Amino acid sequence: MNEASIQPEAPESPPTPTAHEEVSGESRSSRTKVFAVANQKGGVGKTTTVINLAAALAERELKILVIDLDPQANATSGLGFFQQEGGSLYRALIEKEDASKLIRSTVVDGVDIIPSELDLAGAEVDVARSDNYLHCVSEALKPVREQNTYDFVLIDCPPSLGILTMNALTAADALVVPMQCEYYALEGLNVIHRLIDQLHEGGANPQLRLEGILMTMFDARTNLATQVVKEVNRHFGERIYETVIPRNVRLGEAPSYGKPITHYAPHSAGAEAYRRFAEDFLKRQGIVSATAGNNDGKTSKYRVPVVNIHMIEGEAAAKTGSS
Repeated sequence: MNEASIQPEAPESPPTPTAHEEVSGESRSSRTKVFAVANQKGGVGKTTTVINLAAALAERELKILVIDLDPQANATSGLGFFQQEGGSLYRALIEKEDASKLIRSTVVDGVDIIPSELDLAGAEVDVARSDNYLHCVSEALKPVREQNTYDFVLIDCPPSLGILTMNALTAADALVVPMQCEYYALEGLNVIHRLIDQLHEGGANPQLRLEGILMTMFDARTNLATQVVKEVNRHFGERIYETVIPRNVRLGEAPSYGKPITHYAPHSAGAEAYRRFAEDFLKRQGIVSATAGNNDGKTSKYRVPVVNIHMIEGEAAAKTGSS
């Protein structure tokens, strides 16, 4: 059955995080870290990843700010917030308004947002006319960094490599790349890798690093998805997050309710996968130890087994050996 034809079911009530799922204040980052979540290709799960990573981190009592830099405003609506004229980062970029005054609360405790709106589409042209145009987002976020209210800032970038995305990469400490398990995945990764090199060599952001690649929309029923994961893993190795996000109907339904998957369907495979991804994400920040959770997909502390890179590689090897 086509997933798009399935009618959304009533949302479930979210579970209460247990003590071992929380992150103590002593383990938190000492300063606000900014992550751009970007891929020049649309439909790869970029906004879905921003929304659900933010919610999963908030379950661990971390404070998250989402910045919706995409004029389509999907992260804004996906977190239950309506577009409001003058509410986006546009004024901070062009009129130098204090970005911290644009922050709004969302339906998720611990997650705030600087929403998007249609006016942000004009920023591509207006920012390009500015002096030092690659650093407009970086300058706008200075008050947020200085206040140090948030553990992490997640920037949802437009599905392009235009001025807004370049600004986000210049402002970010690191880049997270969601990637659909499809044929053209490697080509897109190579483009992003070259872009990071250019930002290093040009001096726009010498510290920018590729934090990780998240494989999304994995369908275990297809050989192609397995082959793509293997190929990306072969080229980028440790840059790949262990958790693989499955293709999941509930993940597609949740935005229509203005809720992250952890609130809409907290016990679904999609929710458990994003909780596990949040754990992977925090391990790379040194906030959660490597023993915080078993990631073998079999003896999970969550209700639903979660697919990971090692399982996919193992299954592929078994198929090769039996052929």
